[in-house]
Amino acid sequence: MDKILKDKKAIFIFIAPALLMFVLVLVIPICQMLYYSLCDYAALTPPKFVGFANYKKLFFKDSTFRFALKNSVFFMLFSAVSQQIVGLGLAVFLTNIPKGRNFFKNIYYLPCVLSSAALGLLWAFLFNPKIGINALLAKFGIQGPLWLMDTKGFIILPMWVIAFVALWQYAGQNMMLYMAQITGISRDIYEASYIDGASKAKSFRYITLPLIKPMMITSLSLNCIGSLKFFDLIYNMTQGGPNHRTEVLATELYAEGFNYFKYGYASAISVVLLVMCLFVTLLIKRVIKVENYES
Repeated sequence: MDKILKDKKAIFIFIAPALLMFVLVLVIPICQMLYYSLCDYAALTPPKFVGFANYKKLFFKDSTFRFALKNSVFFMLFSAVSQQIVGLGLAVFLTNIPKGRNFFKNIYYLPCVLSSAALGLLWAFLFNPKIGINALLAKFGIQGPLWLMDTKGFIILPMWVIAFVALWQYAGQNMMLYMAQITGISRDIYEASYIDGASKAKSFRYITLPLIKPMMITSLSLNCIGSLKFFDLIYNMTQGGPNHRTEVLATELYAEGFNYFKYGYASAISVVLLVMCLFVTLLIKRVIKVENYES
């Protein structure tokens, strides 16, 4: 093994397939996207370089993009906070119960493995103003709101509904990540803290939270990136309506690229989405400091 590690040719041969796939699948498409974002490129015409015209239109003329950007930021912030809190709470609860842990773990994780497209159609049916939840409320003399069609407020009701559905679906994913980290913490540390008079709340604050920070960075990064590029649930519940008020960056990108065939404009939206994902990831790593507790 030492001879292989010292042989540069052998190292190159081993990493070449992965490096080639990385370049073909990631690097080249990103470079093409960056170039197309600076072009007027439609389906039946070759790319024509126009500089930053697509970005000027995005930020100063496209009202739909402003809705999409606002909704994406809201969805990311809501998901990052709510899913982290609920996921961590479930993880702490399940790691401390003596019986039924696997049963409840499977119940909470089940929505994560179900198709988001199917769940979107299911929840769209439940929030239909004439059937579903509203029909049940009508039996008690209560008039239900327009869950997916109300357009009042800075953040409209349909976006709150979609955000809570996403919380229900993906809280189990964060739960599993935190459970894996918490179960790896030695019980001797907790027993020592209890002997010293620490309560469970203080043990959670001074032992659990510091030791799960590496997983917190991973979970929060996946949360934020997944929320920014979130598509299927929103598309199947509202398709960006009413009047584009529930558009997010991913749904507008899809509409511009595959409905209107404006590949250059869609590429500009992709660049904005990529920059936001990179910025959020770097910000999380900068804000959450991981201490080294090894002696």
